[in-house]
Amino acid sequence: MADSPMPTAEYLCPQDGTRSDVTARAWCCPACGGPWDLDRGASAPVRLDTLSGRVNSLWRYEEALPLSAPAVSLGEGRTPLVPLTAQVSAKLDFLMPTLSFKDRGAVMLAELARRLAPEQVVADSSGNAGTAVAAYCARAGLPCTVYVPEGTSPKKTEQIRAHGASLVTVPGGREAAAAAARAAAGAPGTFYASHVFNPYFLHGTKTYVYEIWEDLGGTLPDALAVPVGNGTLLLGAALATAELFADGLIDRRPALLAVQAEAVSPLAEAFRAGADVPPGAPGHAAPTLAEGIAIPRPPRARQILAAVRESGGTFLTVTEDQIRAAQRDLAARGFFVETTGVACWAAVGGVTDRSVVVPLCGAGLKTGLAP
Repeated sequence: MADSPMPTAEYLCPQDGTRSDVTARAWCCPACGGPWDLDRGASAPVRLDTLSGRVNSLWRYEEALPLSAPAVSLGEGRTPLVPLTAQVSAKLDFLMPTLSFKDRGAVMLAELARRLAPEQVVADSSGNAGTAVAAYCARAGLPCTVYVPEGTSPKKTEQIRAHGASLVTVPGGREAAAAAARAAAGAPGTFYASHVFNPYFLHGTKTYVYEIWEDLGGTLPDALAVPVGNGTLLLGAALATAELFADGLIDRRPALLAVQAEAVSPLAEAFRAGADVPPGAPGHAAPTLAEGIAIPRPPRARQILAAVRESGGTFLTVTEDQIRAAQRDLAARGFFVETTGVACWAAVGGVTDRSVVVPLCGAGLKTGLAP
């Protein structure tokens, strides 16, 4: 594959200000153990009138991205925006190459890894992120190992294996899989493709909002509803709206409506309590159809809560029955979406007083129809 310039941005810890060169491959802040943000320095705004004729993928927003000239693209991005009601539209991110929105961030991680040339890549996931990282590592020619919790959808693990990645099933839940991957990440020559700790992933997911902005002619809806577990799509949306607002390309920032399953809703509980982080010690996630957002203790909890509050948004929770009904309702409208991906429709499908965009994040073939 073609040579590409090494990244010039720096990792920055939002808690204590620690910095690290990206080429050092430190996957977390060595001082506090927390996830990184990215300091890109000054960048040019993305101008609507310059986009015509550009590549028809998320890489068309090159000014906003920390990497350019990718060698691993599968044509990700530019998914359709389709009205569902007079006020609610859906962004069809289940039409991505690996059938979920995680491709937006995974392509950034794989492209970064390709430039750093590690001996191996490791990742952890409840399914979709692992599938996406496996696919883009295959594209990049990088050996990849994905750690998943027991009980992960067999259809997702089949995808991971199909892309040539090694699959490690970890006893326990999502937290156990993450711990196993982080232990492996300390081995020499390893790049940890963490969709939670590595901020390059967030700079990929932010293109979701840039596409909405472009499709709506340089505006955004009143609100963006986003399913939240580890918060990677929500934090990407917050990045994009902040950039567009700072560049004078929108005159207001939409409210962020963060959606969690009622069964596993630590962030919603913290939001309602006025807390900066979820209360209590990490615990096991209760069973929920929305497995992709069943995260008891998100590492970026503080950032997620701050982003929702700053936007004037709120947290919404949905029951298992609402998730079942929403999946069937969308299927009756022609969209077969996995159970995690229907949470936002379950939460805001009846909204009539403002414009909202919901993401349909993953294809129904990944989990099947909820019983």
